Amino acid sequence: METGKFKTPSNDILRKRMSDIPDNLIKECPICHEVFFAKQVGALNVCPKCGYGFRITAKKRVEITFDDFEEIGADIVAPSRYQNAKYLAKLEKAKEVTGINESVLTGMARIQDTSFAAGIMDPFFIMGSLGSMTGEKISRLFRLATNKSLPVVMFTSSGGARMQEGIMSLMQMAKVSAAISEHAQAGLFYVVVLCDPTTGGVTASFAMDGDIILAEPHALVGFAGRRVIEQTIRQKPPVDFQQAETVLQHGFIDAIVERKNMKQTLHQLIKLHEA
Repeated sequence: METGKFKTPSNDILRKRMSDIPDNLIKECPICHEVFFAKQVGALNVCPKCGYGFRITAKKRVEITFDDFEEIGADIVAPSRYQNAKYLAKLEKAKEVTGINESVLTGMARIQDTSFAAGIMDPFFIMGSLGSMTGEKISRLFRLATNKSLPVVMFTSSGGARMQEGIMSLMQMAKVSAAISEHAQAGLFYVVVLCDPTTGGVTASFAMDGDIILAEPHALVGFAGRRVIEQTIRQKPPVDFQQAETVLQHGFIDAIVERKNMKQTLHQLIKLHEA
């Protein structure tokens, strides 16, 4: 087919040209749908148009947020009672992809002259799901912070409870919340940063227990998934439903902080809450 002096390439030719494009060269933002070269996201992995923070591993977040970090709880692994071969294979794959042993990385962190305990959930470890050892690592982190009189910073990014572990996963919501309560009763500061996505049992427990709750721009924050809610209320929620900006408007989030400003914001908040 010709249009003027230009010939429109056939679908076969277009497909061949697309196949010649190297992997990971182009990215599309899931929020504003801007298409750009992958290198434009920069070191912080942020959409250059709307500021959406693409999902990153826990280790990458440590690298861009803290001046120093010493991991603790690396020896905590899934107990031997879990014998399902598919689940065990999924765990091993997640460890290989993320470089950590569970869906949360815990440790002692520092930003400038402030020291604190930190937990960073990894959305690439079985979708950051809350497993029994995830809850154990976070609970131990809060107990250690209580004993050392340290504040806690928690970055949440999770699809919710880990279905493969059944009721043992759901029990972590209460266990972690109890450890947070002890930390709070000691008069210590806890700040949460909601990252994309923060959903399910994590939202229903420690993600909303913070003294200060921050969020990254356009992060998905909610409990049940959009399709479940649509089927329940038999209505279509607004396009911006469960986006951090909407949750902020309804009073559940204290502030939305761009990734480039997160390090300084956390430092200022911890300094303000020092005894």
